[in-house]
Amino acid sequence: MKHNMTFVVLLIASVAQADGLRSPEGDVVLTVSGNITHTNGDGVARFDRAMLQDLQQATITAATPWFDATHDFSGPLGLAVLEAVGAQGGTLRVVALNDYAATVPAADLRDLGAVLATHLDGQMMSVRDKGPLFLIYPFDDNPDLFDEVYFGRSVWQIARIEVQD
Repeated sequence: MKHNMTFVVLLIASVAQADGLRSPEGDVVLTVSGNITHTNGDGVARFDRAMLQDLQQATITAATPWFDATHDFSGPLGLAVLEAVGAQGGTLRVVALNDYAATVPAADLRDLGAVLATHLDGQMMSVRDKGPLFLIYPFDDNPDLFDEVYFGRSVWQIARIEVQD
């Protein structure tokens, strides 16, 4: 009987890892739900800081309307997050800790190089500093992005992303 129980535990662990996402070991800072194929919870993908750090990283150096000077924003590429969860939808609902939400085309993350910034000038972003995650576009690299449409999509204090059709 003991061997059968071990087999069941190993089988459950294998199924949990079959979707390609390990379970978070630290505090969950991002939950992705909706039209995704890779999960590590009940229909959701939960990420702690270490899991986000393991994704492909990028740094955007940009002036923004929210800070007085140019800053370095670094964190996982939005594309890397979408790939990690197997996102299948074309629209994202990006929701902040205070329930502010913006509709963001998935193409922004796939094609524009947007980053889910976890660090500002090399320092981990706290909630007080617009963290734990801040959707940042490469404003200085693409001046067309420096307008109200993309400012409205630049959600800070991101808690969850819902992948929609």
